[in-house]
Amino acid sequence: MFVLSKILSFITQPLAWVALALGLGVVLQTFWPKQWAQLGRRLCWIALGVLLLQGWQPLPQFGIRQLESRYPVPQDLDLSGFEGIVVLGGALEAAYLWQAPDLNGRPQAQLNSAAERMTAPIGLLKSHPHLKLIFTGGSGEMLGSSLSEAQRAQIFYQDMGLMDLPQADQRLYFEAASRNTYENAVLSAKLPNVDVSKPWLLVTSAFHMPRSMAVFQKAGWNVTPYAVDFRAGAQTPWTTYSLQGGATDWGILLHEWIGTLYYALTHKS
Repeated sequence: MFVLSKILSFITQPLAWVALALGLGVVLQTFWPKQWAQLGRRLCWIALGVLLLQGWQPLPQFGIRQLESRYPVPQDLDLSGFEGIVVLGGALEAAYLWQAPDLNGRPQAQLNSAAERMTAPIGLLKSHPHLKLIFTGGSGEMLGSSLSEAQRAQIFYQDMGLMDLPQADQRLYFEAASRNTYENAVLSAKLPNVDVSKPWLLVTSAFHMPRSMAVFQKAGWNVTPYAVDFRAGAQTPWTTYSLQGGATDWGILLHEWIGTLYYALTHKS
């Protein structure tokens, strides 16, 4: 299933469609009989059209905005009755990028564009001493890595001073075996001293929250969404255009759509 999920992740990348259409078009024009050349030329033009269209960001950001609006950030939330915070991985750069040592000789923390997943819980933990934190993330890479995401998270939170909080060893949990959202929910529930029936905050990117809530609730968790890392905003100017940004937005949107469908069909959400 994990390998299948990685294959599905590949097809959510619009640039992969462009490359496949362009490559097939070139092959048809170069190596196949002449009657296929016209189809090859059309595929090349289609590839160019898809490439140019995907750079117009209002279109994919409209879809992302629909996902993000499902669970707005709760206002005046009373955390006194909450057990803790579940933080989903995905905000840390790949292990191979954590090569430069810090002043203590450890790998240096590297966050990506979803950094708010990691930073938002810090203030909550410091201002609410009763809260626990579960970080869940192993390695989503096909061949794994020498430094799991949970290990990288420990380094980051140690740098942020969370390891020095009172009773930190009883408040901070790191789940290092999960490779996707479903495994985040299932394996975190098996951690010692974790009661999924108690109220927990679920922290992840706003676009990822609908799928995450469905999976965690299916796994028996009593979770309240705490969305971060908003990508679309209230509205997108119609003149917003970026080939790189558009490809990223379409990748996010298609990944969530296909992931939601996949989990629904496999009864994981």
